[in-house]
Amino acid sequence: MVSNNTIDSLIDKAMFDSDLAVKQNCQQKIRDMAAANSISLASIQGLYEAAGKGLYRNKTVPAMNIRGLTYHTARAVFRTAKKYKVGAFVFEIARTEMVYTDQTPAEYAVSILAAAIKEDYKGPIFIQGDHFQASRSRFARNPAEEMNVLEAAARTAISAGFLNIDIDSSTLVDLSKPTVDEQQRNNYEVAADLTRFIRSIEPGGMTVSVGGEVGEVGKSNTTVAELRAYMNGYRKRLGPGTKGITKMAVQTGTTHGGVVLPNGKIAEVNLDFKVIEELGKVAREEYGVGGIVQHGASTLPEEMFELFPKAGTLEVHLATEFQNIIYDNPHFPKELLNKMYGYIKEKYPGDRAAGDTEEQFLYKTRKKAFGGFKRETWHLPEKTLAELMNTLENKFALLFQRLNVTNTVELINKYCGKPG
Repeated sequence: MVSNNTIDSLIDKAMFDSDLAVKQNCQQKIRDMAAANSISLASIQGLYEAAGKGLYRNKTVPAMNIRGLTYHTARAVFRTAKKYKVGAFVFEIARTEMVYTDQTPAEYAVSILAAAIKEDYKGPIFIQGDHFQASRSRFARNPAEEMNVLEAAARTAISAGFLNIDIDSSTLVDLSKPTVDEQQRNNYEVAADLTRFIRSIEPGGMTVSVGGEVGEVGKSNTTVAELRAYMNGYRKRLGPGTKGITKMAVQTGTTHGGVVLPNGKIAEVNLDFKVIEELGKVAREEYGVGGIVQHGASTLPEEMFELFPKAGTLEVHLATEFQNIIYDNPHFPKELLNKMYGYIKEKYPGDRAAGDTEEQFLYKTRKKAFGGFKRETWHLPEKTLAELMNTLENKFALLFQRLNVTNTVELINKYCGKPG
């Protein structure tokens, strides 16, 4: 572990210095330090290809979405990973989240790298761009223009070290069409076209891991017919000789952030593990895809997590519960929390749905306060940060164990390359 404050000072300037040139210089220094310490940004492609071939099973990779306190939270992740010898885990952030949390791809990546340096973590690190999502309305108006937006976003992310990209064009599914193929056509065509673009810009010698999505989270459960229609159309559009997706996100009964009750509590979820198992079997056996991705899972009951590896889930996306652990922790300053709530009431009144109680509105929208209070949360008192991170470490430990990814360092070295 780095014993002095060098990396702390560098990452602080890389995030907050008023001089852009200083910020960029500090970011580059962090990248150079990471490389010198056998830390590399990597693609998880090899691991997921191995899953598609049945070379390992019953391990579910956690993809952890960090919206705030990124450097501090990533340090907690690395400390826990070292303790349990975990190599199979992913850091991620969605396109929209980069905006409202005020984290560019470059800033997010160097925050993760700086955390690895600070905690003396060695090896490949997987950073993922989640929900590179097509806008249904913009696509309807001008498909070419929307593709340009998606391509620009992918280029920026990959150049920053996001070597794992999840394409979400499920927003373009049109259930009014008479056949499943026609319903999925815009979805699989956009995914295939964006995959080809990603392949054209990926760094030399690197295959970016790309994911697709069939069922939109929060809607009806995905069917085998929909998965087959997507994959058949996607492969035809992609053409031979181009590597396709290695995973498929589906809908199995969850909602991002959970369903919020009027009192602000989260409703119980009816998650269908049989759907995961059935779709995963088809994805692997018929298409060689690594498996199924589960979104919106972090607020599920703890006992559910051990069911994911048993059902053959390839990857699970986790976000809201980490945020809840920070906001709801008794050590989080109440005065700051009240300021953050005031901020979202003033800045995001349009996010309040008709009939929302105050509790429902605040719970669903408070994720957007991280950007406006990025500096204040980053610089919380050390004692406060220690209390928050201790609770998060306990959560990470539980997840690593129940998702069965402890002792996976050698698995990662085997399929994703050794450090250095």
